[in-house]
Amino acid sequence: MIYALRGGTIWSDMSLSLSNRDCVDPRPNGNPKVGYVVSAWPRLSETFILNEVIGIERLGACLQIFTTKDLEDKAAHAKVTKVHAPVTCLSIQRNWKAIGLASIHLFLERPVRFWQAILRALRYRRLGVLRCFFQATYLAEMLFREPVTHLHAHFAHDPTFVTMFAHYLTGIPYSFTAHAKDIYVKTPPELLRAEVQTAQAVVTCTEYNRRYLLTQIGPASNGKLHCIYHGLDLSQFNFCSPRALSSEPPVILSVARLVEKKGLGDLILAADVLRQRGRRFQVEIVGDGPLRQSLQVQVKRLGLNDRVKLLGPMPHDKLCRVYQRACLFVLPCVVTADGDRDGIPNVLLEAMASGVPVVATHISGIPEVINSEVEGLLLPPNNPASLADALDRLLTSPELRERLALAARVKIETCFSIEKSSAQLLSLFQQVGANEDSLSV
Repeated sequence: MIYALRGGTIWSDMSLSLSNRDCVDPRPNGNPKVGYVVSAWPRLSETFILNEVIGIERLGACLQIFTTKDLEDKAAHAKVTKVHAPVTCLSIQRNWKAIGLASIHLFLERPVRFWQAILRALRYRRLGVLRCFFQATYLAEMLFREPVTHLHAHFAHDPTFVTMFAHYLTGIPYSFTAHAKDIYVKTPPELLRAEVQTAQAVVTCTEYNRRYLLTQIGPASNGKLHCIYHGLDLSQFNFCSPRALSSEPPVILSVARLVEKKGLGDLILAADVLRQRGRRFQVEIVGDGPLRQSLQVQVKRLGLNDRVKLLGPMPHDKLCRVYQRACLFVLPCVVTADGDRDGIPNVLLEAMASGVPVVATHISGIPEVINSEVEGLLLPPNNPASLADALDRLLTSPELRERLALAARVKIETCFSIEKSSAQLLSLFQQVGANEDSLSV
């Protein structure tokens, strides 16, 4: 089992009469002790969080991981064994008795904080927010026993709701990282503003997101907003010069959750155009999701069963090897009708680090990593014909493939290493801790 769960029971000798300041110093050797709150651990589609945790632990931080949900992915990351942090599940389904006891203890021992926090939760008139409050009572009880210097959540919806209420209950400062769907679709503006107002810092993975958040919360919070890109462990990705087209059909690779914002329907339509032009190729799509059946129907309807393969989900170590045999990488992201969109998809960084020339769309934060015609090719979204032209151009130009791939690897090494992003994030945690200590003096 991946979980080292301590959360299935509740401490009978817990005393909530102590303030967090009265607890034993949670900073061994001066390093911060950070509680990470995430949805589930580890998710195949959230390798960037795993990389971040490993990177920060390497720099000396002590971490604890708390999940708001049970693990959903059946396949596990091989790299998860490198993580030292214990993992505790806060899900109500798994821990409903312990959560109930924690809420009662807080109500009896800290009635003022309890009522202030639950009234805040009730103000939003959302059942999901109230659920997060009760998960936060369970987290708060653990934090009184094993304090941390700082809490950090990933995604602005449930994990940050839980973290925000834990902050109300314990006084421990927190920050959170906002990504994509969580800020554009899942988190109502009034809740987003409340999170930003109470957080010590807000991180997001693109400058595009940072500018958007400013429009939602106003310029007064500008100093709290920080853009820190996801980082890659470059030791995992061996750079291979772009593959020459041999007798085998060149592989056009895409890796994505099978959801609308990835634009995979456009990729299938572009494959049909390439076939009509007489090009040799094999499209391989790695990933799973709710659109798998409809994409398979589209492939069959266009008669592309011999050209387009949906390979399903894949362990990350195996995916790294798949990059090595791909000729091109494509991810034609779109903005959906409800506003959902990507930030900077991690798989673009992985392909670029592996020496695979990339084709993507000019949306969200993607232009921050790819300058079109320099590190890859960018084109308008929702345009299968333009996508087919870009793929055709790369298939027929080995010089272009090599030039783009070399520049892309340099860009990743310069701006997107895990060492750089982890150092930036840890510095932010330390800065928040220093500010909090100065305020308490």
